[in-house]
Amino acid sequence: MTILHKSFVAAALVAAGAMAFSGPGLAQTETASEVTSVYKPSVGQSGKDVVWVPTSQALVDRMLDMAELTPRDHLVDLGSGDGRLVITAAKRGASARGIEFNPDLVALSRRTAQAEGVGNRARFDQGDIFKSDFSNATVVTLFLLPDLNLRLRPTLLNMKPGTRVVSNTFTMDDWEPDETAQVTQGCAGHCTAYKWVIPAKVQGTWRMGDKQLVLTQKYQMVEGTLREEGASTPISEGRIAGTKITFVAGDQRYTGEISGRTMQGTTEGGGRWNATLMKP
Repeated sequence: MTILHKSFVAAALVAAGAMAFSGPGLAQTETASEVTSVYKPSVGQSGKDVVWVPTSQALVDRMLDMAELTPRDHLVDLGSGDGRLVITAAKRGASARGIEFNPDLVALSRRTAQAEGVGNRARFDQGDIFKSDFSNATVVTLFLLPDLNLRLRPTLLNMKPGTRVVSNTFTMDDWEPDETAQVTQGCAGHCTAYKWVIPAKVQGTWRMGDKQLVLTQKYQMVEGTLREEGASTPISEGRIAGTKITFVAGDQRYTGEISGRTMQGTTEGGGRWNATLMKP
């Protein structure tokens, strides 16, 4: 959770220093000083087309809160740096994996995870995030520049609907976040987080009883028409959150659950509806 491009070095060095892990003191066989004495990264050190800048612990905590992380989740941190976000997630009971290109940071993260008592739940892999498979994640976290986010965006959008993605500082261009938060205490720089929930794919023509629901989709936003007996009613307020869809057609608000090629739900008045995809 610790990558910035070299052009950001000057600002990052001023704004962000390495902050200690919060929570219980170190256990197991090593102390904090013993772990970092083996290898101690410096803020701004060069990496693979990037430099290392740590995420403040305050923002780490906020990002995991935004992700609504539970022990049932599997989190993957892309560019995991010194491992603090993965280790914090593991302390919350989740299984967590960090993918980091720098082998020294990977080794440091593994040692710290063992010292913090979460080595069984925190895994660190040395590798290229663009060549790694993280499709089993239910939560993805990242601290990457916009151009790298855009390279990752198609992969993220193809993940299982409902997967939560939380980014430190940088957005996904025209993919608007579902939630934005800013930390004002315990964070000196890079203190904003953005969250997206991967939407199910609904674009196409759906049969809804004797009606046709024609939908167009841009990320989590949906537009379209509800057609019946030659009449066409535009839909409004269309939105997808994971596998949940809401939209308004005429004077009715529809809410439903998406499951592959079918949807079912209720209207505001309590009536039930279901739809089957005819043509994507």
